[in-house]
Amino acid sequence: MATIVLTGATGLIGSQLYKRLVQRGDAVIVFARNVEAAKQKFPDAKAIVKWSATEPSRAWESAINGADAVFNLAGSPVAVRWNDAVKKEITDSRVAGTRNIVAAIAKAANKPKVLINASAIGYYGNHPHDAKVEAFIETSPAGKDFLSGVCMAWEAEAMKAEALGIRVALIRTGIVLSTKEGALQKLLTPFKFFVGGPLGDGKQWFSWVHIDDDVNLFLYALDNSVQGPLNAVAPTSKQMDEFAETLGSVMSRPSAISVPRAALEALFGEAANIIAEGQKAFPKRAIESGFAFKYSELPAALKDILDNDK
Repeated sequence: MATIVLTGATGLIGSQLYKRLVQRGDAVIVFARNVEAAKQKFPDAKAIVKWSATEPSRAWESAINGADAVFNLAGSPVAVRWNDAVKKEITDSRVAGTRNIVAAIAKAANKPKVLINASAIGYYGNHPHDAKVEAFIETSPAGKDFLSGVCMAWEAEAMKAEALGIRVALIRTGIVLSTKEGALQKLLTPFKFFVGGPLGDGKQWFSWVHIDDDVNLFLYALDNSVQGPLNAVAPTSKQMDEFAETLGSVMSRPSAISVPRAALEALFGEAANIIAEGQKAFPKRAIESGFAFKYSELPAALKDILDNDK
């Protein structure tokens, strides 16, 4: 049994990762902003510790001492309308939070062996809407937009733990498929009412991953000697129109009514780029390290998620 510190436990990935760790028999220390709410949600946690990404405290710093591993998944939502304050929260919740985690590791007498830090394929910036474009792999350069900059700074803070003798893995997650949160959840309602279709021009890349595979890759990084960035995306990225068509087929619904980019911009402002643009990513290092995706093909992934309400 390992002792695991987990930030971001209330998020989509973090909540599923927490369940899997507990099922394995690991003792999970949850860092939470709202301790009382976390106690209700995670009654079998080893401990719930008050946490703030931007405010170091002796309480949560001491909890890192003696832990075997730290999963750092904390980060405020990005698929919201941006302004300067929101951008600062997006950045600070990731960059300052990771900086403070690493600083706490540096102070610990009994340091964890591994830091597994969340990241995103937004690291690479956006791809042209071209069916023949080469996929981003883990050695591809970073992009130059806002989210690329956030991811670069986020990862840079995590990698400082290597100087402390800590193994660091960076999980660059794509679009996580789940009925609970995220892009798929938002697409389901119009499809249920026979008015579904692609978003934007439909040609943007949609690098998806089944929620189970995403969590499995986090656990794989814990149990194996991988380090550095790993793309958490299925090997078969799709363009948006093909994704929507496949979703319609699985649901026995048409995929004919697209949502124009102007409508996305009216709803999300600058953040519409997250939806209307995209990345074609490939999990080269994950596969080469020996990780096997359970859901490599989109129809089977969607069927499993919808049938089992994952």
